[in-house]
Amino acid sequence: MKKVLLALFMGLLCFPIGYGQEFQFKADDIDIDYKTYTLKNGLTLLVYEDHKAPIAAVNVWYHVGSKNEKPGKSGFAHLFEHLMFNGSENYNTDYFQALESIGGTDLNGTTNTDRTNYFQNVPVSALDQVLFLESDRMGHLLGAIDQERLDEQRGVVQNEKRQGENQPYGMQWDYLTKAMYPKGHPYSWTVIGEMEDLNAASLEDVQDWFKSYYGAANAVVAIAGDVDAEEAHQKVIKYFGDIPSGPTVERQEVNIPNKIYDSRQEYQDRVPETRVLFAWNSPPFGFKEDLHFDLISAILTSGKNSRLYQKFIYQDQSASAAVSFQASSEIASRFITYLNVKAGEDPEKLERELQAEIDKFIKEGPTEEELKRVKANYFANFIKGMERIGGFGGVSDILASNQTYHGDASYYKTKLEYVEEATIADLQKTAAKWLTKGKHILVCKPFPEYDIVESSVDRSKLPELGAPKSSKFPELQRTQLSNGLNVVLAQREGVPTVVINLVADAGYKTDYLSSPGTANLAMNLMDEGTKDKTSLEINEQLQLLGASLSTFSSQDQSNVYMSTLKPSLDASLDLFMDVVLNPVFPEKEFERLQKEQINNIKQEKSQPITMALRVMNKYLYGEDHPYSSPYTGTGYEDTVSKLTREDVVEFYNTWFKPNNSTLIVTGDVDMNELKSKLEKTLGKWKKGDVPTIAFNEPKTNSKNTLYLMNRPESQQSVILAGHLTEKYGDVNEIALEQMVNILGGDFTSRINMNLREDKHWSYGAGGFVMGSKEERPFIVYAPVQTDKTAESVTEIRKEISEFTSTRPATSKELEKVKTNQVLKLPGQWETNSSVNSSVRNLIRYDLPDDYYQKYDQNVRNLSVDDIGKVSNEVVQPEKVNWFMVGDRAEIIDKLDELDFDNIIEIDADGNPKKPVVEPVKTDIKN
Repeated sequence: MKKVLLALFMGLLCFPIGYGQEFQFKADDIDIDYKTYTLKNGLTLLVYEDHKAPIAAVNVWYHVGSKNEKPGKSGFAHLFEHLMFNGSENYNTDYFQALESIGGTDLNGTTNTDRTNYFQNVPVSALDQVLFLESDRMGHLLGAIDQERLDEQRGVVQNEKRQGENQPYGMQWDYLTKAMYPKGHPYSWTVIGEMEDLNAASLEDVQDWFKSYYGAANAVVAIAGDVDAEEAHQKVIKYFGDIPSGPTVERQEVNIPNKIYDSRQEYQDRVPETRVLFAWNSPPFGFKEDLHFDLISAILTSGKNSRLYQKFIYQDQSASAAVSFQASSEIASRFITYLNVKAGEDPEKLERELQAEIDKFIKEGPTEEELKRVKANYFANFIKGMERIGGFGGVSDILASNQTYHGDASYYKTKLEYVEEATIADLQKTAAKWLTKGKHILVCKPFPEYDIVESSVDRSKLPELGAPKSSKFPELQRTQLSNGLNVVLAQREGVPTVVINLVADAGYKTDYLSSPGTANLAMNLMDEGTKDKTSLEINEQLQLLGASLSTFSSQDQSNVYMSTLKPSLDASLDLFMDVVLNPVFPEKEFERLQKEQINNIKQEKSQPITMALRVMNKYLYGEDHPYSSPYTGTGYEDTVSKLTREDVVEFYNTWFKPNNSTLIVTGDVDMNELKSKLEKTLGKWKKGDVPTIAFNEPKTNSKNTLYLMNRPESQQSVILAGHLTEKYGDVNEIALEQMVNILGGDFTSRINMNLREDKHWSYGAGGFVMGSKEERPFIVYAPVQTDKTAESVTEIRKEISEFTSTRPATSKELEKVKTNQVLKLPGQWETNSSVNSSVRNLIRYDLPDDYYQKYDQNVRNLSVDDIGKVSNEVVQPEKVNWFMVGDRAEIIDKLDELDFDNIIEIDADGNPKKPVVEPVKTDIKN
C-alpha cells in the first residue's frame, strides 16, 4: 500500500494535474504486499498488513454459488447463506447481534452464481472473537439448525424475492436468465431461486449442502488491517485448523451458450417508462475480453462524456437513463446495455438508435481520448478501493476474490495488465466478435392505467337468457348429371368460399372384398399426381388458386374434398376434375405412402387409445364382416406390405363411378350455373357397375369378456366397454344423441363427473355411439390411472346398469343437454365446411333433406320418455364386452376378482394369446 501511495505522490500514475497534462497508469506500479498460507486441512489464508487504523477486516469466501445447485433445488446457496447468520453450535445466537456488540462495520454476506462470502470489519481487539465465530459456523453449524430456523429463513428469503420482484423492472433478471441460458445450464436459474424450490428445501438438504461445500479446502480466509501476518496465521490455525477439509468439489468448465439468432421478449410492469435492453453472451470473468467489455461499457455509459449519455440524455433528451455493464461470472458472462425511454418518446426509434450506436462502435472502435479516459477511471477506482481493508472492492475482497476464482490472489495484476495493454483495435475486435449475433432484446413497457365504471349488475343470480333464435340450415337443392352423378347444393349467399366434396360409397368397408388397408392407401395416393400434373404441380396450382384439396376415407365413404374461393371456382373445378378423373397413382409415391402407412400402423400399435380401436371391431363384429378390420382403416402391417400399385388402381376403378357417388357443394353458387360447369367437367366421367357389399349378421358370440392388451410400464389403463346397437335410423337418433350426452357425451356427463371430477382417476371419460351406416358400437371409454383400473371398471358397470334401472335420465338432465344442443347449433353451422359435413351425414344415412332444418325443433320436443325408451333399446349392460390396454402385471390380480366371464390376452393385432385365467364359461373360441 505504501508503494502505491508513494507512486501517486511522485506522479508516476495517471492523474491530470493541469491543463493538457496527464500520466500513464502502469499495472506494475500497483502492488498489494500480502502473504499466503495454506493450512494442513486445505484452507487458504491471505494476510495483508495495514497499520493506519486499529481495525481488521475478515473476509471468508466459499467457492460455491447457485451454479452448484441441482434442478429443483434453485435458491439453495442463497438460503444457506442466510442460515449461516443464525448461530452455530457453540455460539447459538444471531451473528449480527454478536458483531454489532463489538463494533463491527461493513458486515454482510452475499451469494452469486459462483461463490458465497461473509465479511466484516472489527476493532483489532475483537479479532479472536470474529475468528471464533467464523470458524464455528464453518466447522460446527449443523447442530444449531432446526426446522424452525429453516422455516424462518425460508420466509425471509421468499420475502427478499418478493421485494426484488416488486421493484420497478424487478422481473428483468428472471427473464434474462431464462432467455440467455438454455434449460439445464448452471446459470439457467436465478440466484434467489424459484418459490416452489425454496418451499421444498428440507433439513436434509441443509445438511448435504453444508457437508458438500463448506469444508476448509473449499474456503479462502482473507485478513487485512492492523495485524501481524504470522500472528494472524497462528490464530487461524488455532480456530480453523481442526475443521475437516470436506469432499472434493466438481469445478464446471467454461460454458458459453452459442446463441446464434437474435431473440425478443416484451413484458409489462408498473413503471413510468419503457426500458429497452440488449443482452449478449460474453466471455467469463477474468478473461482478457471480459476486461475489454469493462472498458467498452465505460465508453458507452460511464460519465457525462460517455457515448450513450451524450446521445440520449444530454443531446436528444429522449432517455432518462443509459446504462451498460459486463455482468461477469465464472463460466460465462453477459454484456448488457439499456435505455429508459422518456414518456412521449418512441421506444422503437430509440431501439434502432441504440443498435446504431453499437454498430458504430463495432465499425469504428473507440477514440484514443475515450480509451485513455476509461483506463484512467478503471485504475482510479481500483486504487480507491485499496484504501479500504474490507467491504466490496477493499483489499481483503480483492485478494479473496482472485484467490477463489483464479487460484492466485495476485491475479488482479493480470487484469490490470489487460486493461493497461488494451488498444483501440482490441476493443473493436472484441465488440465485433461478441456483439454481432445472438442478441436478446428485452422490452419492459409501462402497465397502462385502467379504470372501472360503477356497475348496477345484480350478481346474486345469473341474468335471464334471451329468447333463443332457431338455427338456420340452408335448403338443399338436388340435381343429377347425365352420367348419373348426384349433385346436392347448399347455397349460402355472401360467403366467399366454396366447398366441394365428392363422396363415393366406398370407404374402409370395401377392404372386405380386397385387403385391409387398401382404401386408406388408395385415397392417400389419389391426389399424388394426374396424367398431366405431378403432386408438386397440383400443390402449386392449389396455392395459386387459394384452394386446398385432400383425399381420404372413413368407414363407409371415400372423399375428394376441396375448399376454394368463389372467384377461382372455374379453375378449381378443372383441377378437381383432373384429380377425380385422371389419377395415375405413381409407383414412386405408392412406395413412399405404403411405407408411411406401415409406420402409422406401428405408431397406432404403440398408443393406448389406437391400440384398442384397432382390435375392437374384430371382436364386436367377428372376422367375417365388412367392419371387422381396424377402425383406423390403416390395416395390418402384413396386409399393407403385400399391396401393389395395381391394388389401389383396382380400388379406384371399382368404386369411383358417378352412379356410386354424390357431389356436395356448399357456397354462394347458383344451381343452374353449377350444373352447367359440372357437365363440362365431371359430366365426362363414365358410369359403370359397382359391387354390392353384403352386411352379414355380426358374429358376436361373447359378452362380459375382457380383451386385455399388455403395455408394460403404462401409467394409465385405457378402458373401452361396449356392444353393438341398431343401425342408424332404427332408433330415435335425436333422442339417442341426447341420451349419450347425459351418460357420457358432455363434460358434465355422469361418467366424466364420476371418474374425473369425483374420483380424480381420469383426465376425461365418457361415451359415444360410433358412426357407421350399419350396426354400430355403443362405447364407454376411460383412460384411468393404473392403480384404479379395477375400481374404474366397477364404476363404469354401475353407471351403465343404473342408467337403465335405478337411476334413469332425469328431466333436469334432459333440459340441460337440450338447452346446450339448441344454443350451440347456430355456431355448429358457421362455416361452409361444417354445413358440407352435415350434408355428408344426410347422404351417408339416407336422411331426409329437411332433417337439419327440423333438427332444432325436434331437439326441443324431446321428452324424458323418449330418452328412457332409447336408453332401454341401446344401453344393454348384459351385452358389454371390455377392451383394455394397460400394464398387465400391475392390474391383473384385481381384474381377476371382477367376475368377467373370460379374460383373454390379445396382441396388438387382436390375435389371442393364452388365457390369463381359466374362464368361468367360454363364449368365444380361444
